[in-house]
Amino acid sequence: MYTTLLLPSVIKTTLQLKSVYLKREVELEIFSPDNLLGNERVNLLLVNDGQDLAQMKMEETLTSLYQRWCIEPTVVIGIKASDERILEYGIAGKPDFKKRGSKAQAYTDFIIKELMPFVQSEVDVTINGKRAFAGFSLGGITAFDIAWNNDNYFDAVGVFSGSFWWRKKDLNAGYTDDDRIVHEMIRDTKTNPAVKFWLMTGTNDELADRNHNFIIDSIDDTIDVVKELMKKGYQRPQDIFYYEMVGGKHDVPTWAKAMPKFLEWAFPKTRI
Repeated sequence: MYTTLLLPSVIKTTLQLKSVYLKREVELEIFSPDNLLGNERVNLLLVNDGQDLAQMKMEETLTSLYQRWCIEPTVVIGIKASDERILEYGIAGKPDFKKRGSKAQAYTDFIIKELMPFVQSEVDVTINGKRAFAGFSLGGITAFDIAWNNDNYFDAVGVFSGSFWWRKKDLNAGYTDDDRIVHEMIRDTKTNPAVKFWLMTGTNDELADRNHNFIIDSIDDTIDVVKELMKKGYQRPQDIFYYEMVGGKHDVPTWAKAMPKFLEWAFPKTRI
């Protein structure tokens, strides 16, 4: 029987990492497991829009999941966005029709070339388990892009209310669904990255319905991502988990409610 002495606790720290690629200091909020025996597999989760994790009660969520023996020990790193979020987030090398996401390549370079080495050298515990990247809204497709194109670094991605509408053309400029940038990226990738996908939307995520099919665009666009992945051979539920939250909105409280479900999917506790 497990005792409370064997349950990980959570230590929260805040650090500044100076980025050459982003030309600024990036504030990190790190939630590290403590009270470990030393032989556990320790996972890693990076989260975009880390400034929202306090409102999401990430520390309390992790503590609760540890107490209920639901997840393996996991280092969670919230990456706080800057006032250039709309430029740094997006799909690397493929800005949208308003040139948003023009610094997404620099953000990718920061994650792969600066943050990941920092984690391996500076975080007190050794990361030897699964590695995942998650994000909300525009931060969600950013996590998807980075994990998709760097599967040697990431095993899974979590996208909460992802901005999968991200497109090359405005709706009034001859737009078709083929102009959606993430869907095109999936189709054009020759290989199948070794990544698993957790995608969620809320039934009240938005009101827009550009094709007038009585299904909001956020659900349409996310389901179409699932379809594109399945065309490439990924399977449900082994590789893809889709969660549609009834009443879920495009806001932090909704994502906070969904977070435990994602964590249990990404880092489930191995029962003995």
